[in-house]
Amino acid sequence: MGAHRVRLPRNADETRASTKAVLDDVETLEGLIRDGRLETGVRRLGIEQEMYLVDGQGRPAPCAPELLASLDDTRFTLELARFNLEANLAPLPLAGGTFSDLEGELRDVIGTAAARARAFDAHVLLTGILPTLRPEDLDSHNMSPEPRYALLNEAIFRGRHSLAMRIDGIESFQGAHTSVVIEGANTSFQVHLQVDPADSGPLYNLAQLLAAPLVAAAANSPVLLGRRLWHETRIAVFERALDARSEAAVVRGAPTRVTFGDAWVRRSAVEVFHDNLARFPVLLVRDVSGDGPARPDDAAPRLDALQLHNGTVWRWNRPCYGVSRGRPHLRIECRVLPAGPTVIDEVANAALFCGLMLGLADLAPTIPSRLSFSDATENFLAAAQHGPEATLTWLDARRVPARTLLLDELLPAARAGLACAGTADADVERYLGVIEARVRTGRTGSAWLLSTQAANRGEPPAAVWHRAVQTMLARQFGARPVHEWPDDEVVETGAVPDPTVGQIMTRQLFTVSPDDVLDLAARVMEWKHVRHIPVEGADGALVGLVTARGLLRLQGQDRRPAGTGAAVQDVMHTDITTVPPGLSLRDAMRRMESAPHACLLVVDDGRLVGIVTDRDLVVAAASLLDRRR
Repeated sequence: MGAHRVRLPRNADETRASTKAVLDDVETLEGLIRDGRLETGVRRLGIEQEMYLVDGQGRPAPCAPELLASLDDTRFTLELARFNLEANLAPLPLAGGTFSDLEGELRDVIGTAAARARAFDAHVLLTGILPTLRPEDLDSHNMSPEPRYALLNEAIFRGRHSLAMRIDGIESFQGAHTSVVIEGANTSFQVHLQVDPADSGPLYNLAQLLAAPLVAAAANSPVLLGRRLWHETRIAVFERALDARSEAAVVRGAPTRVTFGDAWVRRSAVEVFHDNLARFPVLLVRDVSGDGPARPDDAAPRLDALQLHNGTVWRWNRPCYGVSRGRPHLRIECRVLPAGPTVIDEVANAALFCGLMLGLADLAPTIPSRLSFSDATENFLAAAQHGPEATLTWLDARRVPARTLLLDELLPAARAGLACAGTADADVERYLGVIEARVRTGRTGSAWLLSTQAANRGEPPAAVWHRAVQTMLARQFGARPVHEWPDDEVVETGAVPDPTVGQIMTRQLFTVSPDDVLDLAARVMEWKHVRHIPVEGADGALVGLVTARGLLRLQGQDRRPAGTGAAVQDVMHTDITTVPPGLSLRDAMRRMESAPHACLLVVDDGRLVGIVTDRDLVVAAASLLDRRR
């Protein structure tokens, strides 16, 4: 194949031609396998390291294009958002000191990026989702200039203005996004394991089975836009961010392009390529010059059409075709692991995945007869929601806590698998020892972040997330994995940023409608100890405000509302002050000076999302002053 450029298909003819090209590539791959022309007997490990770029306040630093231009290093590439960077490491043979070597190369590649980032007043951070993200960070202005991302955005949002997203976890998040940049909230640590074609089907099923315990042991993204959601919120965000299904497909329950799948494969991982093409139309095409389709005598065809289509279906475990050192091969890409929180933790996660894939290979052919795929899917979601405290349905319908399963069955199997592959004993003990200690303590990156917030519950969340990010930056290259991080040892570095209204507002609101009896508002104030109750119309629009001061004024004028049957609309205030969630604390204080009712109602995209009172501002300001002393 010659030079190529990715673009959207211009018409139905191009879509058909591109679909035919993918079909031809699948047929070519099946022929390579049938003729024994794919590489066998080799186990190689490959890594894709995604990372955040953050500024001195721990917020996204959208400097990736400039940083990449200054790096003379082919390992690096742009990711979807301007505050993301990706590094692709050279494949390593799975033997001897592979994982020590991997740790060394990770430290080198991340250190290279971090050193160059300083020229842009930025830092590299390893985390699944940045806790200090704000809604404005996820707008289209932060999309990478790489053309394929603009094309992806156009394809996903063709015929629609926005995509709704709702995630219910410890707290709830509901919103709508207008670009695919929200997917850039996620950063991952992707592990590739080369497999023999004859084993690809059973081993792909094994990777699917293992997704749940891997997520339970490695969770590192509990917070999105200030909300505590799932232990591995990446899973929920990614699946919702690129949902291009039609309304009819949603009704049918068709999978999204980010999918766990819906069935075990029967014989070969190539069946996943079949399923991709059967379910998901060609999204992007290439302008190609050169030889055209693969020739029958080509020993190592690139199969560009297949690889392009496979790259627009983001399965949590994805079979991949590639060519290395002139030899074509198959590998399984594990995409469930988050980035961070430390280099050591990442390498330990890779060792666990590889050890389990090798140590449980013999039972892989029995998986479809011992566990339903729906149970495997439920396990994956349960692990994403609850982390190490999840309970899973394992082989032969056994219900077992994830931590018990990992400690009693999976870690011994992983140790045996790595030993059989010739992995150095020191590597096995070092990295799987990290996993064992993390699982025993339940101290994942997510657990640490949530416990840090709980230990500082009296502070504005914005200040807690800021200090947590500074702590993560200080510790990610250190010798201590996350299970050794204490809650009460927080790093204080850099200026503490002003929190925004969205980070200090009260989200759990009590509202009434205009037609409600006024006595209800009075009683809610008494029961819930609040001074302000917003009034929403039948369509959810904010139309007014009832205040305790207003009710007292009515009582002083002998216009007692209680028991009279008066309606809320008869006495509600309509001169209300609304602000966006991104307003800074400083600007909120200025707005509060002229607010007639000692509160600011927070509205986002026309919806009431919270309230900030004068008391809230005093508490937030006092906490901020304490931190800056």
